[in-house]
Amino acid sequence: MGTLDLLVFVAFIAAVVCVGLVKSREADGEKDSQDYFLAGRGLTWWLVGFSLIAANISTEQFVGMSGAAASHVGLAIASYEWLAAVTLVVVAFGFLPYFLRAGIFTMPQFLEYRYNRAARLIMAAATVLIYLLLLGAVTYSGALTVRTLGDKYGMAIPLWQPSLFIAVVAMVYVVAGGLKASVWADLLQGSALILGGAIVMWLALARLGAVEQAARVVDASTGEVAVQTLDPEAGPIERFFDLNANRMNMFLPASDPVLPWTALLLGVWIPNFYYWGLNQYITQRTLGSSSLAEGQKGIVFAAYLKLLIPFVVVVPGILAFNLFHEDMRVLARKDVAGAMAKYLKANPETDYVRTVEGLDSAEAAEHAGPAYLLALYDSDEQLAAFKKLKVTSPFVLPIRRDDFDKATPVGRQVFENREDLSWDEVNPELAAEIQAYNAGVRRAAAAAGVSPESQALVAYKYDTALGQLLDLLPRNGLFGFVMAALLGAVISSLAAMLNAASSIFTLDLVRGTVAPDASDRTLVLIGRLAVVAFATVACVLSPLLSDPDISNSVFTIIQKGQGLLSPGVLAVFVLGLLLRRAPRVCGVVGLVLNVIVYGGLWWISETTQLFQGIGFLNNFLNWMAISFAVCVAVIVALAKLAPLPEPIDFHAETSLDLTGSRGAWIAGLVAIGLTIALYATFSPLGVAGM
Repeated sequence: MGTLDLLVFVAFIAAVVCVGLVKSREADGEKDSQDYFLAGRGLTWWLVGFSLIAANISTEQFVGMSGAAASHVGLAIASYEWLAAVTLVVVAFGFLPYFLRAGIFTMPQFLEYRYNRAARLIMAAATVLIYLLLLGAVTYSGALTVRTLGDKYGMAIPLWQPSLFIAVVAMVYVVAGGLKASVWADLLQGSALILGGAIVMWLALARLGAVEQAARVVDASTGEVAVQTLDPEAGPIERFFDLNANRMNMFLPASDPVLPWTALLLGVWIPNFYYWGLNQYITQRTLGSSSLAEGQKGIVFAAYLKLLIPFVVVVPGILAFNLFHEDMRVLARKDVAGAMAKYLKANPETDYVRTVEGLDSAEAAEHAGPAYLLALYDSDEQLAAFKKLKVTSPFVLPIRRDDFDKATPVGRQVFENREDLSWDEVNPELAAEIQAYNAGVRRAAAAAGVSPESQALVAYKYDTALGQLLDLLPRNGLFGFVMAALLGAVISSLAAMLNAASSIFTLDLVRGTVAPDASDRTLVLIGRLAVVAFATVACVLSPLLSDPDISNSVFTIIQKGQGLLSPGVLAVFVLGLLLRRAPRVCGVVGLVLNVIVYGGLWWISETTQLFQGIGFLNNFLNWMAISFAVCVAVIVALAKLAPLPEPIDFHAETSLDLTGSRGAWIAGLVAIGLTIALYATFSPLGVAGM
């Protein structure tokens, strides 16, 4: 940063912290638990709306979602945003009235209100564990952006440094001011985030209009990439659609591993409804509404903002690949080198071939086998990784034959500049060799009672898309503003999660088990100590998530991990509202059954070949759909077999005004109509007409 950028950056972060702390202390004496955890139930609609978006939109989106958009997925990843607009309308009028009527502080508390204490404790414990992953993932995504920028300028910034900065800033104002500090900070950060994203998109389009060549994904189903010479007479928008028409489609094939169109039928709705209606760090904002009408207006306002987000998050990610695909490929080489080194370390009998430059087909055949393929990667980086690597298990699987298929991005990188070679010319027996080796490794590992290790291969470091785009910003204060807005977004989301995790830990687990008679002062103190502990966890987990073995997408990490909780929670909440005679044991049954079913599908996919060739069973969103369906079927069966003698009465436990908003209802219907129009525009038929 230049001096002006640094001043703007520091001033913005300081303003966010100060506004949050000052507003949280206005008219407050000694904070009670309602003041600290729910902002005294006094939030107006515009605070609710902006706070929902700021708590949601973070580098989970700006890094993870833009990274997914940079890949073959393209605009389709926007389904998480546009379907959220519909979800929010349903939450405003289908869920919120019951939650405010119950007077609850946390979502697990509602399960005790409807079912029993056991269901509350199970959901609370599971939620806190899931939040530990989320805390690390959000912190990592922000730290990764800082490190990516550092790499572009030759600065080696370790992930723990930006991780510590992000965690400390969020921790400071949450510890001091609770939810009220968070929502006022969100107001500034949410506004700046949308503005900053729009600036980045405008600059990326301007750059696309100025370059002579850009990369395009030739085939979105295989990820085949080509560099295309651009029409000098075409403007940036025309160039964008010419390059990316095949990635501006919301409906991906059923076999797509990230977001198949089949997931839009049910799978993607499950995390959406869980996230916006039942997820504590989001719903805590709506539970703090001053009335039902204010809460409904705020949620619908957030729905309109969600319709705008893909244009400042997803589109820039697509542009980043067009402009910086080569940089993304180079940044992936470190991860690839580690993958190769892991195989070689566990298989010392494999020759380490330093170079095969200039070999013709006959000479290449002499080096057939994994060693030949490994040698096509950067030798120095691979050798350095090999020397440093410590492999604790001798059972390491080599690279799959499919990873080197020319129809995959990794395969094309392997065969780069060797287009004269086909797979069979390299080694016609290699596929069988690798398959036999894998089978032997699995048998040996099973006999030793351990799991075999493996290492993911990546062709491009897609999650660096945002970091590449930030380099377009001029150093006149604008760079400092956008960096502050982006890090502010991370801080805002982290603050929301810290506040939510501490609320559940304090109110559901501590007060619900070991200290039922604790005073408000004691509860607030425990909540603050929990914030400090959870912020520490975020710092520790953040660097660990950089391992490509975990995932090449932060966004996938977050969504996949929540599947252990979200389908079961959604089932027990929805059926708890609809089936008033369903027995109270259904809460525990639904939550536990989901972990068994979803966890079982995940384990089968990762450790066996049973789902091979069955595209539907290879996607975690479809696992969610299956888990949800099983939970619903079992709860409905229990409701039929052992119904309660009297239906549950959702009696009022609050003094809030529970009159709904007719204006918000009409605006919500319009938002649903706009969502349908967007899907029609970016469908195969709509894109074809562009």
